[in-house]
Amino acid sequence: MTDRLVIIGAGQAGFALAAKLRALKDTRPITIVGAEDVLPYQRPPLTKKYLLGEMAFDRLLFRPEHWYPDNDVEILLATWAEQIKPDSKQVLLQDGSVLDYDTLALTTGSSPRSLPATIGGDLEGVYVARDKRDADCLADEMRPGRRVLIIGGGYIGLEAAAVARHRGLEVTVIEMADRILQRVAAKETADIMRVIHEAHDVVIREKTGLKRLLGKDGHVVGAELSDGSVIDIDFAIVGIGVAPNDQLAKDAGIEVGNGIIVDEFGRTSDPSIFAAGDCTSLPWQDGRIRLESVQNAVDQAEAVAAVIAGGNAPYDPKPWFWSDQYDVKLQIAGFNLGYDETLLRPGSREGAHSIWYFKDGVLIAVDAINDAKAYVTGKKLLESGINPDKAILADACADLKQLLS
Repeated sequence: MTDRLVIIGAGQAGFALAAKLRALKDTRPITIVGAEDVLPYQRPPLTKKYLLGEMAFDRLLFRPEHWYPDNDVEILLATWAEQIKPDSKQVLLQDGSVLDYDTLALTTGSSPRSLPATIGGDLEGVYVARDKRDADCLADEMRPGRRVLIIGGGYIGLEAAAVARHRGLEVTVIEMADRILQRVAAKETADIMRVIHEAHDVVIREKTGLKRLLGKDGHVVGAELSDGSVIDIDFAIVGIGVAPNDQLAKDAGIEVGNGIIVDEFGRTSDPSIFAAGDCTSLPWQDGRIRLESVQNAVDQAEAVAAVIAGGNAPYDPKPWFWSDQYDVKLQIAGFNLGYDETLLRPGSREGAHSIWYFKDGVLIAVDAINDAKAYVTGKKLLESGINPDKAILADACADLKQLLS
């Protein structure tokens, strides 16, 4: 094989794509372009065990440095693409150099949404939690007794709250919606997670937005909230969602729409250009979705690698997610988009719960809170297309194995 592949983006999807090609014995030259100055690494532990000082950074690396030359994978760090030229099949880098490609893969991921400067988003001490640099800055800020405001009550915000409390900080979470997790989970899941956080002395203020951050000498010192109250803080973490990094593709004339539009094979509107991971908008049932998860980044990237290597199997997403907060593990199977009914089931041990989502009477997702049995059962049901008996689900004493028979 002499077909040169250039991969723009050195995150989970970019690395998985390159590694899968080598696992498939594909020998084409590969170049990965990564904006960070460190080798590709796992992101989920970054703002958990790494931030807590429980895991060294080198343990987060996907592979040691020698793996790349050993596998004929060139990796360019602290480098980013300025422009794609599809007609000449070239990528223009920020230093003016040019990479020629035969096949291009965009694994550019997503970026955290930031606060506008007009309400204090440019003050020192205002952070997002996305990469190693963010985690290192937060580690310096997270000292016992300090006060942090977390803006946004989604999974990002709640995970940050759990880490901050573990490190002994005073934590306030504000959520402008009616409740935490409103965009991503049912009320039952939100109610359970709220109780858990409040038991750890996190102050959660729902239906409360941010009016503006207050600064002194360029550093954040407080926040004026939408209800008129003012609180003193030492720093703030912004967790108000992410946006797909699709501008590079858009500028190159590639079709985008809440992400880079790809078909079931991961191919973009340009047949020589593929995309995978958080940056993509992929086919799902009768529409399109973006799946912001490590699992999708890996699975989609590996499916794209198989296509690039000569296969023709479409990518069939099997969504699953997880979130670790304190000693609580929330595992999610399926995608609850458009659900119209939920069923709350107590687990077999204290603190275990599962929430089952239905749409038009059909199971579409399950949230399992410290309930691995419910998660595994739900995942198997979804993958096999079996619709569970709600009477069995509603019976806390019933064995979930009955649902699979």
